[in-house]
Amino acid sequence: MATLDCRTLFLSDLHLGTRECRADYLLDLLRKVNCDRLVLVGDVFDLWAMRRRIFWNATQAAVVEQVVSLALHGVEVIYIPGNHDELVRGFVGSEIRGVRIEHELVHWTADGRRFRVTHGDEFDGVVRHSRLVHALGDFGYNLLLRGSRYLNGIRRRLGHPYWSLSAWLKTRVSGAAREYIRRFENAAVTAARKGGFDGCICGHIHKPNIESFGDILYCNDGDWVEHCTALVEDRAGNLSLLHWSDHGTVERAEAATPTLDSLDLESLLTKR
Repeated sequence: MATLDCRTLFLSDLHLGTRECRADYLLDLLRKVNCDRLVLVGDVFDLWAMRRRIFWNATQAAVVEQVVSLALHGVEVIYIPGNHDELVRGFVGSEIRGVRIEHELVHWTADGRRFRVTHGDEFDGVVRHSRLVHALGDFGYNLLLRGSRYLNGIRRRLGHPYWSLSAWLKTRVSGAAREYIRRFENAAVTAARKGGFDGCICGHIHKPNIESFGDILYCNDGDWVEHCTALVEDRAGNLSLLHWSDHGTVERAEAATPTLDSLDLESLLTKR
């Protein structure tokens, strides 16, 4: 039975294909949502990580099948590829099992506001010299995610809810974090303003937020590695952030199945 009724659900940075993807909470949400439109705002699959090692289990496969099921049952599903799944950009303009693939999207809310929806990696040129990126780096960030996974295994056995070590540590790198995030947000807002939009919706930086920058509403739907967040548009057009790890019901740890040596994305999406 659906427990979340909304007009539009925005999700990004799922990072399917990695151990860090919180597919358990994600599947729980997708099974309980009733929406007219589902927008996947990039980094649905982490093809970068999957070049090194693929982690794939029944829960992650069920997430893909649930998205396809929603599309086949009348939900408008739009997939905007990001930088970690940039190979999917080769399919822009096509539709696969009811899922439409677009480079970006103009979204009109129910109350008549016009938003630009894009993953956000296009703004990397503005923030690439961030001290936060330099301090953490890809290797350090992956170590934090790994540590967070082990810590949450212990917390789960003790009956405690999900908590992200990496997200907590990033908030403690206060000056660098604020600089990186603010530069990214300003870049997204500037692009939206130049395009004559009322706001922008993106992901990419794993920092959920809704904030007004003068006449522009900036929305970042977060991620499903650290925060388990979604951006929700209700039937009246109001936008809000949903932290599903606070509201979702995940009764047990996901049961891992043997990892795959290789994964063909197109075959996965077109599997019947």
